[in-house]
Amino acid sequence: MGQLFSDTSKDEESGDLESSFTKYFKNIKTENKIISQETTRLIEFHLKRGNIQGAHSVISNALKNMDDVPINIAVTGESGAGKSSFINALRELRPEDEGAAETGVVETTMIRSPYKHPKIKTLTLWDLPGIGTMNFLPKDYLEKVKFQEYEFFVIVSATRFTKLELDLAKAIRFMGKNYYFVRTKVDMDLHNEKRSKPRNFDREKVLQDIKSYCVNSFHENNMDAPEVFLISNSHLSEYDFPALLDTLIKDLPAEKRHNFMLSLPNITEAAIDRKRKSMQQTIWLEAFKSGTLATFPVVGILRDDMKKMKEKLNHYRVIFGVDDESLEVMAKDSQVPVEHLKEIIKSPYLLDTKKEKALGEMFLKYVENFASANGGLLATGLYFRKTFYMHLLFVDTVTEDAKVLLRETFYKRTS
Repeated sequence: MGQLFSDTSKDEESGDLESSFTKYFKNIKTENKIISQETTRLIEFHLKRGNIQGAHSVISNALKNMDDVPINIAVTGESGAGKSSFINALRELRPEDEGAAETGVVETTMIRSPYKHPKIKTLTLWDLPGIGTMNFLPKDYLEKVKFQEYEFFVIVSATRFTKLELDLAKAIRFMGKNYYFVRTKVDMDLHNEKRSKPRNFDREKVLQDIKSYCVNSFHENNMDAPEVFLISNSHLSEYDFPALLDTLIKDLPAEKRHNFMLSLPNITEAAIDRKRKSMQQTIWLEAFKSGTLATFPVVGILRDDMKKMKEKLNHYRVIFGVDDESLEVMAKDSQVPVEHLKEIIKSPYLLDTKKEKALGEMFLKYVENFASANGGLLATGLYFRKTFYMHLLFVDTVTEDAKVLLRETFYKRTS
């Protein structure tokens, strides 16, 4: 078994590339794509004309922009609304963790506070003072907090949205930005309602009443009611938190989706799969720009670039929350021994050189499965280097690890 690809001419290669690139990105939903339609068309334009270098340049710039472009998210609301807890939840931090937004503090400051994401350095969540704290009209308030810097605004309330907040939403929309209304602490509302009316408690009715109460605020102020997301900062997988994240991802510019998706907590298996699909797109793009390599040598596959492979695998483990540090936190939160968590996952041992033969067999099996699922291996070797398949194997492995850990720890937390 010397190679899995045969040599092809440059014209055949570029034709195969154009067809493969178009087919791959055509099958991805628009709201999940991490490169813009304009960038996609430009890549296809170069490939169609056999201009590999031109396509390489466009892809390189797109990937660099994706890595470097800042993502700034504004979170505003009155004291006690749950802003800090919401920011901590998005950053996967507990209140006692270093760098966490301080919770339970009465707001007196008129200064915005930035909170960097611990894993995605380009993502910053800004805790803005509530508009009621500042004696400004909405337009002046937005200028004071530098509204033009943010992708969108999340307006948080634990009760009913105030007239000032609704006027703020009007001003945000007038200035060309999106806003999202988030009603927090619904778990506490449900608990209180169940406690006061144990016999007549109807969970769905209580949630609908909370949403209707919020919607009426808009109608009373002559506004069309937008979607209101009911969430609990303590139980992210429940209520409307997943739907909120889906909406934010869909509304972001394509080049900012990837890092935002990678930043999100593993609250559901669907969220984990979304990370995987986003990461797969970057692997395809990296492989496309890698240069011509018409042969696919199997011999020595484990020895080539082993250091780089380990670094990449560790990077994927961190992003998917299956690295050693994340396991320690997970073990503490779920009261499961960390040794047990390490026993039920596979990624830490994937590049164990003591089991080189087993890894080689696993790798070849993975390539066979890939070919079976995708109608065969593509003819060109331009972007299907061995590292392409290895990275896909890494991402699939950490994805499955993340799901296994979610099932294990979620069961422990809810049992």
